Amino acid sequence: MSHNWKFFRAGGFDQVHIDTAADLLNLKELDQKLWVALSCPVRGIEFDARSLALIDTDNDGHVRAAELLAAIDWAAARLNDAEVLAQGLAGVPLAAIKDPAILAAAQGLLPADDEQIAVEAASAAETEYSARALAAWEALASSAGSTVKPLGEATEAACAAVAELKEKLDDFFVRCRLAAFDTRAGEALNASDDALKSLGATALSAAHADIAALPLARVGAGATVPLGAGSDSGINPAWAQRIATLREAAVVPLLGARATISESDWLAIQDQLAGYVAWQAARPVGLPPEAEAVRDLERLARYVRDLLPLANNFVAFRDFYTHQGKATFQIGTLYLDGRSAELCVAVNDAAKHAALAGLSRICLVYCDCTRNDEKLSIAAAFTAGDSDQLMVGRNGVFYDRQGRDWNATISKLVEHPISLRQAFWSPYKRLMRMVGEQLQKLAASKATAVEGKLGAAAVGVGVGKKVEAPAAPQAFDVGKFAGIFAAIGLAIGAIGTVLAGVMSGLLGLKWWQMPLAVGGLMLLISAPAMVLAWFKLRSRNLGPILDANGWAVNARARINIPFGTSLTQLAQLPPGAERALSDPYAEKEQPWKTYAVIAAVIFVAAAWFTR
Repeated sequence: MSHNWKFFRAGGFDQVHIDTAADLLNLKELDQKLWVALSCPVRGIEFDARSLALIDTDNDGHVRAAELLAAIDWAAARLNDAEVLAQGLAGVPLAAIKDPAILAAAQGLLPADDEQIAVEAASAAETEYSARALAAWEALASSAGSTVKPLGEATEAACAAVAELKEKLDDFFVRCRLAAFDTRAGEALNASDDALKSLGATALSAAHADIAALPLARVGAGATVPLGAGSDSGINPAWAQRIATLREAAVVPLLGARATISESDWLAIQDQLAGYVAWQAARPVGLPPEAEAVRDLERLARYVRDLLPLANNFVAFRDFYTHQGKATFQIGTLYLDGRSAELCVAVNDAAKHAALAGLSRICLVYCDCTRNDEKLSIAAAFTAGDSDQLMVGRNGVFYDRQGRDWNATISKLVEHPISLRQAFWSPYKRLMRMVGEQLQKLAASKATAVEGKLGAAAVGVGVGKKVEAPAAPQAFDVGKFAGIFAAIGLAIGAIGTVLAGVMSGLLGLKWWQMPLAVGGLMLLISAPAMVLAWFKLRSRNLGPILDANGWAVNARARINIPFGTSLTQLAQLPPGAERALSDPYAEKEQPWKTYAVIAAVIFVAAAWFTR
């Protein structure tokens, strides 16, 4: 019968509840179009690296859906009671183990009064067995002495030189034995005239494949291989360097100095190195049977502990969307600009990550983090407040999931709307910024002009020259500037007409309607920015941020306005805190502000009563 699935709605899509062992065991029947992710990286996420490496059976650095399902089936096949997969245990109970070899390994590790093998104990035992096998293999070489290592530490280099030439030397001596068997074979087994002629039309080098295919040296009955160097050595030039290495690494140390080696010399060299070759072949590439059982015990203990949490951060993003814990991709929290950003992911290359992550429409702050000699790069999502004070170079503190603090410096920004409040005030902030910049430019130009005149005057006085009085101003030509005055007058008139229309409209309202009209006017100005921000905030998507890190996100994992606000916490006074509003260093209020407000109120009141 089909499994009865339960789903919850979060992020704008349905996600499956994975709470029981039956949910895990039936995941292979769940349509993968309903999975939130189909692949996740084994690095850069907060999950046990050893467990992920065991699940990643093809060692490609990613855990895929098929590998997760295979791990679930593997564990279920070795358990008497699969319910332990959903009990949040720190290891595997003895009573739940069905595999006899794994059970025997667990019983051999546990004290008499314990009933559960923890992950740490199983991992330590697996490491101990592997180290013990390697130590025994190394001890074999020590006990055998010169039988295994006739040249000491140089034996390895000698074996490498022999292995490099074994096939070619064996071929040469077999040819020589054939030449001794039948004299006709002597010439036939050497390089033919046609083979040599074919080389004439080719650009040659010592490493040319056609040259290397020729015999190692001149073949003949009882012939030997020359060991000398130089162009007249009689050795195939493609093999001359390797013959020289063989001479220095193996022939001279084992047989003594000589000009050539015969077939008997070649066999003697191999006999003296046979012990080392056999010892290398016995290197423990696998584990003894009892160690294999211990390794399976470690795998089973880790799967019992980790498969359910992994599924809830892979098939569903329950921890992220329900705030029951931190998701695997959340590596810590960034504190900066009076806020704490909880959606922080690890990145390797900020520029490459931002190229894709920018499609998420989330304001991202990239930071370079340092802690002693350690370095880390992160991308933090700011989803509440504003971006006025977010700029490259600002410093903050990043806390990783282990509670360690890192120095964080902003290195890159990907700007997107953060909140509707920011969008509402953005037109006025841009206007004030523009006005401020223009006033600063005007003041700077005036200051530069004054400084230039003062400097010129100072230079003139310093050299004893008489400073000439400024030239008399020219007579004002009314006709010349009539057009300018007319244009200015028209502009002032138009502005005055608009202001008069606005004021007359306001004065035509009742007193309680005036604030509503002012508010409506402000909303009209801010509406375009707010509408644009609203559409972008509604379409924020977690997928591109994770895809840029190697995930294969299979759903439109949205981050709407309420949920996004919960991911970035603003500074707030603690409950019950007392707050003194008087600031001894506050700037003094200028009286003209009060006077302006009073004058405006009197003007509006008088106009309303006398309209």
